[in-house]
Amino acid sequence: MNLPPLLSHLPPKGPHEDLIAVIETPKGSPNKYKYKYKYEETYGAFRLNTVMPKGSFWPYDFGFIRSTVGDDGDPLDVLILMDEPAPMGCLVSIRLVGAIEAKQREQGGNWERNDRLLAISTKSHTHADIYDLDDLGSALLGEIEQFFVNYTSQRGKNFKPIGRIGAKKARKIVEKGTFDKQQKSPS
Repeated sequence: MNLPPLLSHLPPKGPHEDLIAVIETPKGSPNKYKYKYKYEETYGAFRLNTVMPKGSFWPYDFGFIRSTVGDDGDPLDVLILMDEPAPMGCLVSIRLVGAIEAKQREQGGNWERNDRLLAISTKSHTHADIYDLDDLGSALLGEIEQFFVNYTSQRGKNFKPIGRIGAKKARKIVEKGTFDKQQKSPS
């Protein structure tokens, strides 16, 4: 019997060169999962790490791009705009529109890069005309940045946006962070 590959063995790109994201936190959820503990391959399940304070929730679907690693050692994070929330563990074909370049640090720790990729589900009707950050507008981008500042602050960390980049430069972040599971390091 041929079983589907585990989430950790998925390539970052789909058959049409779209990127593939794994949803870890659906839009509207107060729950968050940490990479090192969020997907238990042995059990084929995600592990809960944090519950946000009452009244706080994720403004859009949040996930990661498999077979990638960022400067923080975790898979690259991606915030995905789509018509309706997708369930946790769902694979979503995405189109990058840009990224929020940012630094983050643990309480008392060193600053490290922890950019947030921004994407649109390729199946989205509502956001079908969005191809770059300029299409999102500065007010929405400011709200997204503020969400990450507040979210990380609630967890005793600091998140500092340092810039915004468009789709082409965001794609280079993914290419730099993509690795082959055999190598276990970025290409």
